[in-house]
Amino acid sequence: MTIEYAILVKNKTRLETLIERFNTKAQAKFYIESLGGSFEDYELEHEQFHKVLSLVQRELSTVIKNKLIDRSFLPSFLFNKNQIVLVIGQDGLVANTAKYVNQVPIIAINPDPQRYDGILLSFNVHTYLNAIENVLKNNYQTKVAHFAEAKLNDGQRLLAFNDLFIGVASHTSARYKIIFSNQSEIQSSSGIIVSTKAGSTGWLSSIFNMANALIKTKRQISTTFKDNELMFVVREPFKSKTSQTQLISGILNENNPLIIESLMPTNGVIFSDGIESDFLKFNAGSITTIRIAKETARLVIG
Repeated sequence: MTIEYAILVKNKTRLETLIERFNTKAQAKFYIESLGGSFEDYELEHEQFHKVLSLVQRELSTVIKNKLIDRSFLPSFLFNKNQIVLVIGQDGLVANTAKYVNQVPIIAINPDPQRYDGILLSFNVHTYLNAIENVLKNNYQTKVAHFAEAKLNDGQRLLAFNDLFIGVASHTSARYKIIFSNQSEIQSSSGIIVSTKAGSTGWLSSIFNMANALIKTKRQISTTFKDNELMFVVREPFKSKTSQTQLISGILNENNPLIIESLMPTNGVIFSDGIESDFLKFNAGSITTIRIAKETARLVIG
């Protein structure tokens, strides 16, 4: 199939978000500096990003027709198989984009290697054009990333590229019944994180950094945690007369899903990839089954 169009996906810089909040750059600067912060890094980050974005747009226009869209338009944008997607930004933008493109190949560009780890960003401003040429010739390699799926008993469904959070939309404790590997128990905790292999260096990693008790399970990421599996971790489980702490972590596969029943009268949520606005209500009476989704993403790696 012929690639006819390139879709370039970006997000607002921190500076642009501050200007939206405070109306002008001067007011944003006054706010940051009045609190003792440095405004210079916001400006430098913004300048570097737009310098690279402008260069990519100019170079891209000599190779293929293209369109620039903001992350906020992803849910309503219609992607098709005649397109190639370029993501320019941080790793989280790749995760946000992948859920909407339906296996259209994604070329992820790191615009600022000095600031961004770029675990999912396989290319930079010097190497991405070769990747585009390879895709146009249909001679390229991809890494398949599996999504996590949360499906409620009423049929609603949510996908995650990196991770799912199951808990409450506040700092209060979540209460639920958890079922895994033919075991079940009532729990009270700060919520549950279910991570894909792609997301294991993100939120899941921060939990491991905090919780020395999970070091043994952490080793499973490099030894037994596979691309077509998920890992769940219960955050800060609390043991009481009505809540237990035995089912704290585990590996999920297609034959061994995770089932969670909400015991929260209000404010229960399931959201994905750190985007709290992308959520399902998860209140008392709701039961969710967490497993690997059928959908996958194709990240171009060469």
